[in-house]
Amino acid sequence: MTTRGERHLEGEREFVALGASQEADLGRRVFAYGRGCVLVDVDGREYVDLAAGTMTQSLGHSHPEVVEAVTAQVGALTNVHDNPTPQRLDAARALARLLPEHLGAMGFFTTGTEVVEAALRVAHATAEPGRTRIAALRRGFHGKTRGSRAAVQWDIGTEPPGPTLLGYPAYCYRCPFELTYPACDMLCARLTVKQAIARPDVAALLAEPIQGAAGVIVPPREYWEVVGKACADHGVLLIADEVLTGGGRTGEFLASQHYGLAPDLVTLAKGLGSGHPVAVLAGRPDLLTEATWGAVGGYSSTFGGGPVGLTAATATLTVLHRDALVDKVRKLGLLLADELSTVAEHPLVGEVRGLGLLHAIELVGPGRAPNPSAVERVFQRALDMGVRVMPGGSVLRIAPPFLIEPDELVDAVRRLGRAIDQVYREDAS
Repeated sequence: MTTRGERHLEGEREFVALGASQEADLGRRVFAYGRGCVLVDVDGREYVDLAAGTMTQSLGHSHPEVVEAVTAQVGALTNVHDNPTPQRLDAARALARLLPEHLGAMGFFTTGTEVVEAALRVAHATAEPGRTRIAALRRGFHGKTRGSRAAVQWDIGTEPPGPTLLGYPAYCYRCPFELTYPACDMLCARLTVKQAIARPDVAALLAEPIQGAAGVIVPPREYWEVVGKACADHGVLLIADEVLTGGGRTGEFLASQHYGLAPDLVTLAKGLGSGHPVAVLAGRPDLLTEATWGAVGGYSSTFGGGPVGLTAATATLTVLHRDALVDKVRKLGLLLADELSTVAEHPLVGEVRGLGLLHAIELVGPGRAPNPSAVERVFQRALDMGVRVMPGGSVLRIAPPFLIEPDELVDAVRRLGRAIDQVYREDAS
């Protein structure tokens, strides 16, 4: 007998184009609703959501204060293009309470890739003559539209690569130079400076302080000390892509703050709006001026800065600030790291790494070879056990809502550990 979920998937195949995410393709779950940290599918099965949607649900699913605010706003005003609204000022004030003071200007957008594109336009509009190129880091991910994708030179059909200079991230577990930290003397950082940042034709470095899609690559503090100082010394704008890490996920409102960085521009999205499309470009006021915006066509877009998304952002940021949730993330992050320390000892696990409520488990085969097949099977087995994580390559990412209860987090991680062990034993036999 087929389930409701199976019948739904059959129905979608008639109309919906292929090309879903790896998670959707492997999971084949049809979710009906979510409450707090739990998702429920159309067949009534429950899942502890250790992925927080797609790292969007910082307050969990259907937070009552967000639902109430958005419901009221939908009945009042939904879209007036980029005209001023009370909701835009409210969101700006809520965000300003949490951002570093030097990021005193902002513009609103809908998605992460859209706000990255805006940051790149600003970088080019404000660059000195001759500074025509953008630097980025290998393994980085900045979105799927043309400009953000070109920053890391995706190969898509016949599309030519972008004119980007690529530096090296501090992926210590798989160092491309086969060195060991700290004896490496931060060669990755020094080469990034020499080959990208120190060039006279570079306008900006676009980089994630902690690379998320690459597998939660958490650099040593010295890495950003070298790279950040080089950007300042050479007049290169530092664009911190915090679409994934911004909003408190790592135990600071911005991951940049862990490293003492003062980026010139910051992009934020994902966790700001509790699942509603809202993104922000925050930057130095001397960069985000009327003249700059005019030169790049303004920061308006059809849905950017819409009252509904901004209302969701204001409600989310208000709860985040009022309830000191960034402090809670730090404490829960220590608990998560402690639980994962046991998982890290498993022979299928190469490394566990992370910060705050953003962690990754890298699965390996013989000789530390990446093991994407094991990731796929562990992801599916964990779903069967009622736990949802995010698969990607040879890594499982864990990023639960900030309001998850400690015992709920511990239980879910232990179930994930059992899923890892089951897959390992199946392969061993």
